[in-house]
Amino acid sequence: MKLIADSGSTKTTWVLIDDNQSMKQFSSEGYNPFFIKTPAIIESLKKNLLSDLNASSVSEIHFYGSGVSNDENVKIINDAFDVCFPDAKFFIEHDLLASCRALLGKEKGFAAILGTGTNTALYDGKQVELNIDSLGYGLGDEGSGSYIGRLLLRNYLRDFMPEELKKSFQNHFKTDKLEILKSIYERPLPNRFLASFASFSSQHISHPFIQNLVHEAFHNFFENIVAHYPNYTSYQFNCVGSIGFYLKDILEKTSNDFGMKTGKIIQSPIEGLVKYHLEN
Repeated sequence: MKLIADSGSTKTTWVLIDDNQSMKQFSSEGYNPFFIKTPAIIESLKKNLLSDLNASSVSEIHFYGSGVSNDENVKIINDAFDVCFPDAKFFIEHDLLASCRALLGKEKGFAAILGTGTNTALYDGKQVELNIDSLGYGLGDEGSGSYIGRLLLRNYLRDFMPEELKKSFQNHFKTDKLEILKSIYERPLPNRFLASFASFSSQHISHPFIQNLVHEAFHNFFENIVAHYPNYTSYQFNCVGSIGFYLKDILEKTSNDFGMKTGKIIQSPIEGLVKYHLEN
């Protein structure tokens, strides 16, 4: 049996395909090796995945993961699979390639990720041809969930939010300045913490303040990343990820403002990935 995984910084979606091409889907936390290491991945896999499937029946794993960008990070994932799936072959790739394959198949084009983090690429139909590094939540990730969460928290903590939004924010999250700062500067996985606030934007997207904030995030994404690709306006803008999907009206407008026509905007690449691997 074949196991296909799409892993972001927050969540991993798994699809198990048997010899008759019947499929079963599972989910677990995200396994970005910049933020989680081999022992914790092993523990999580045993708890969230191996309790529902027979590891010895898996012959092949195609794992696409956020943060799988160098040999050291690939080894973190590979070592966990060695323990949990000792009889399987592993193919560990970056989640950017997953997005390209899900959005474009074997066609050339532009692909983006707008989820917890951000990433972009020009794709030659087989591999990523050019990538401008998003630099992660600390230095970049413009347009991502963590970036929008950071803008929201900055406005909230500086008391720049309109009063009605501020009250709604307080009622929804029930936190305070000390807890927020500790979660960002002292606790693990601050990128997930920041991104957890982004859902507030989609829930209040009719408010002009939120519309302007989301537009600022997407404008910065295009201005600082997308617009630096050679001849970027000659490509359609294709995107995968929950942020792009749930805020696509503003995303499409921003794309048009920068001279790019909009192509596919999908929430998750897993369906396209399964199709790609069934056909190839």
